[in-house]
Formats: sequence, C-alpha cells, structure tokens
Amino acid sequence: MSSSENLSFCKILPLAVFERLEQLLQQMAQVVDNAVILTESVLAAIPAPSEQHQEKFIVLISPHFSALLVGATVASASPQTEQSLTLEVRLTFDSNAIAQFIAKLGTFFPHNRDVQQTLDDYCQILKQEHGACYQSQFTLLLLSVITEESDNFELSHYPHVSICQPVKDALEEQIAHERLLNQLTTQIRSCLELPVILATAVNQVREFLKLDRLVIYQFKEDQDQNSGYRIQNGLRPATLTEYTIPENFTDWQQYSGCIGYEARATDLIPSVLNYREESCFVPNSQCWEKYRQGFTLAIDDVETAYVLSQCLLEFLRASQVRAKLAAPIVFQEKLWGLLIAHQCTQPRRWRDHEKNLLRRIAEQLAIAIQQAELMQSLRQEKQSLEQRVIERTQALRDTLISAQAASRAKSEFLATMSHELRSPLTCIIGLSATLLHWYAGDFTQRQCHYLQVIHDSGEQLLTLINNVLALSDVEAGKAILNISEFSLGKLATASLNSITPRAERQDVTLSLDLNLQPKCDRINADVQRVQQILWNLLSNAIKFTPAGGQVILRIWLENNHVVLQVEDTGIGIPEHQLSMLFEKFQQLDTPYRRCYEGIGLGLALTKQLVELHGGRIEVESIVSSGSIFTVWLPRG
Repeated sequence: MSSSENLSFCKILPLAVFERLEQLLQQMAQVVDNAVILTESVLAAIPAPSEQHQEKFIVLISPHFSALLVGATVASASPQTEQSLTLEVRLTFDSNAIAQFIAKLGTFFPHNRDVQQTLDDYCQILKQEHGACYQSQFTLLLLSVITEESDNFELSHYPHVSICQPVKDALEEQIAHERLLNQLTTQIRSCLELPVILATAVNQVREFLKLDRLVIYQFKEDQDQNSGYRIQNGLRPATLTEYTIPENFTDWQQYSGCIGYEARATDLIPSVLNYREESCFVPNSQCWEKYRQGFTLAIDDVETAYVLSQCLLEFLRASQVRAKLAAPIVFQEKLWGLLIAHQCTQPRRWRDHEKNLLRRIAEQLAIAIQQAELMQSLRQEKQSLEQRVIERTQALRDTLISAQAASRAKSEFLATMSHELRSPLTCIIGLSATLLHWYAGDFTQRQCHYLQVIHDSGEQLLTLINNVLALSDVEAGKAILNISEFSLGKLATASLNSITPRAERQDVTLSLDLNLQPKCDRINADVQRVQQILWNLLSNAIKFTPAGGQVILRIWLENNHVVLQVEDTGIGIPEHQLSMLFEKFQQLDTPYRRCYEGIGLGLALTKQLVELHGGRIEVESIVSSGSIFTVWLPRG
C-alpha cells in the first residue's frame, strides 16, 4: 500500500463541511467501479435488539478505493443551532481501521445473520489491493473543500482549517507518479515486445524526472559474445537468458555489461549507448549482492563520492556524469541490469520520491522482462509442438501409405489365388456331380458316399473363395451394385428352399414370417447381393443351432425400409464378444468353437453388403438361448 492509503485526520469542523465531505464521497462512489456506500440511515432501517450506532458516518468500500467518514457531535454549554453545530470529524483511508469500524457495526445486530454476512463480505473487499491514485484524487478534492470553507469561515474561529501549498504540490506530484506507473503497467499488459516497452519507459521517465540522461545497463557474460549477441539501434536481443547472471559465481572478470537503452535531453549531451564497463569499476561481490537485494544507489556529486576512485571518476567525467541514481532490475532473484539516471552538468540532490519512483519503474521493467521470458518460452514450446505434430503427421502418413500398399498387395494376392483355385474347384464339383447323377449305379455305396463328400466339400470351398473375392472387392471399392426391381417375397421363398436341405440334414426347422402386402412386395436393390445377405444369415443361424432347434426368417416394412430378421434358438453369443462379431477372420471363443467350420468371413461380408446398400445391421443375443440378426435396407 502507498502512504496515501494510511492518510487520516481528526478535526473539529462545522456540520456544513461534514455534509460537503459526504457529497464528495458520494461523487467518488459514482467514479469508482463496484463501489458500496453504507450510512447510518441504511442501518436505521434494520431492526436491532439493542441501541444502534448514533454517530453520523459514511463508508465507501470498493476494490479500488475505500474511505470512512465519521462525525460525532461536540458537546457545548450553550444550545447549538444547525448552522452553528460542530462535529468531531474523523476521515481515514486505512483498510484495517475501516474493517474494525464495520466489525463494530456488526455488534448492533448479533442475531441477524444476513447483516453479519453482508458486513463480512465488505471486510473481504477491504483485503484487496486499493488504487492509491483514487485516494490521492479524493485528497485533492478534500483540500479544495477545506480551502473553500476557509474562505467562508473566520480562520480565528477554526484555526484547524488551513491549506498548505507544499502538501498540495506533493499530492499532485504523487498523482503524476501514479499516472506514469499506470501508463507503464498498461503498456506492459498490452504490448509483449520487450524492446518497445524498455525504449518507451526510458523516454517517459527521463522526461518526467527532467533528467539529462537515462540509461538501462544490461549484464552479459563475455563468453557469449561470439554466440550471436548484438545490440542494434539500442534494442536488446530477443534472448533473455544470456543476460542473467548465475546467483553463485566467483570470477567477476568473466562478466561485463553494456548500455542497451538510452534517452537524452538534448543532442549536446554525449551518447553512452553500447558503452561497456571498464575493469576499474567491476562490482565486487558485496555491491552486487546489495543490488540483487534491491539497493538503490544515489550519488549527488561524483566529484566528492569517488574522490578515492580516480579511474572510475575519470570515466564518469569523460561520460559527463556529475550525479547519478541507479535502481536494480531484478528478474527471478537474479540481477538482470540497472536503471541509471544521469545529471550531466551539475550536482543534483536526489529526493526520496525520485528514488522511490525509479525503484518502482525498475520493478515494472522486471515484470516486463518476466513476461517476455514467458512469451519466448511459449513460442519455443509452440514451435517444438508444431514440429512434433509435423513429424508425427508424416510418420502417420508413411504408415498409412505402407498399410494401403499392404492392403493392395493382399487384395491382389487374394484375387489371384482365388481365381486360380476356382478353376480346378469348378472341375471337381462338376465331375463329382456328373458321376453321382449318371453313374451312381456303377459304384458301391461307399464310393457314392465318397463322391458326395468330394462334391459337398468342393461347394463349401467354392463358397468360401467367393466370399473372399466379394469381401476384397467391397473393401477395395470395386464392388458395383446392379440395382433392379424384384419381389422380396419370392426371393425369400427361394432362399429358404435352397437352404432347406442343409437344415434338414442338421434337423433344424425353417419357417418364414412374411408380413408384406402384395403391392409393397417390390424393392429396388441388387438381387444377388440381397440373396447373399439372406443366405449368409440363414446359414450362420443353422450352423449354430443344435438339432431340434428352429430358425425363423421375418420380413416387414418399417419407415420406408425393408426389415429382414433372422432369429434362431442356437447357442447364443457372449455379451463381451458382440463387438467382434462382424470382424474379418474372427470366430467367437466359445466352448463349441472346434465343433463348427468356417473362417469368419460370412458375417463380415454381410455387414459390408448391407452398408453398401445404405442400410444397417444389428444383433441381439441371449447366451445359450439364441440370437436375432436384424437388417434395415432402404426400399430404393
């Protein structure tokens, strides 16, 4: 907190002056954001079990400005009129005093929790940082009121009412200081370019303090001089870390500095930009540590201060430095540099407020350096992240290309091998069927059985090869639908008739539940693909349904979709394996796995064909109680 926050006084003033001060606080409440006004009239409206506060008071509370004005009637031997009434007036900006007063008000309402909570909230606001600029402005308004009242009343009657011009000047100077600091703070928040902030701050502070010259002296390791360090046009390089001096080191000759920024009153004053320190004034460890702890050096006259340091004195004379004021710029507990004010032609007695201002400016510059350091770290991290993303993207692209090449190679291999296998299989199936049909009487019963096994195995292998070819074509985007209009009922009946012998051999009952009107029996789709969908679902249901079981094919219309549903009373599907059901080359891990043939392509191909038509497929299962496969196909 600044000193103005503790400004308070206690005076005997006329009632009119007290009322004028109340008006000023009301005006300040309109200027300050989120302000709260509390008076005795507000508390009078709240019932209290005990006697309420009798003094006249007004409390202004906000995160930026808070004040307490209390007026107690002064006892008098003679009756007093309203015009002659005088009050003992207390005015304070101290947050602790205001909080104590609010706590005292709470004692008048011991059982009113709402009032207690509200007063506690006001005390929490007082703990926040205040703006000294608002308090200084109010103080000037207060002085103007006292000055005005001193013209209206005889000072002999009110000897306490007076105005001191030096005090007013000091307050105006303090406001100017706060305004300069606020401008610098705003600039730091809005501008992330450190060279702009430092250059602007040097010029503004030099002009404000009416200095001959103001410089920023930056420390740097000599060993990094060949690593790209340059100062051009007084702007510091982008890298901040190369200027930070390690906290513990002993060889001071390895470190030097350079003036990186400069502001001069006139061109007649010689420039010291880019000047480096000479060996005659390399700081010793004690001086360096004092700077690091915040020491501000004030030299009113170098001729008397450095009479025993002729080397340094000669250098200051050559640079036309007669008086200097140096404040450290400490960044992360390390001495980054010095903010140095020069008076060139004559000695100058540095006042306390000038020392404080230069110190506070140096603190703000340290904040700007920290901000720039963080931004640089963020930029580096962003660049590193972007590079990692590029590298990862390239790796994924390479992986994708490799996967696509492998997929093409696999598809070509499957297509070639399937084509080569289909030719001999066709011969095997055809010849075995011919022998069974025309020459069955020439063979024994065992020989006929072997021919039937050869024929059935060939058809099974041909079906498997066709599924592989069809799945490869769909995945490669080569599958083309041959859309035509056909009767769904006839297709369902034909599919059931073709698979009935297989169901009879396994003692499974097939049934058809066709819920379609004759006029709604037509559908536009690829008849061969739809027939393959039905065949795969029915054959899968028959395969996993034990003897004596039942498979039902249901067909109906729903929301312009044809629904094909196959329900069986088979072994069911475990709940945790439903997600793997339509994966290629996947057979569910059940206790009956070795009992059933197949390599796990039928359902995967079925799902691909359904989606190729723009439909979807779902499955419901109850373990050991069967399963239900439902397909939705658009009517087209």
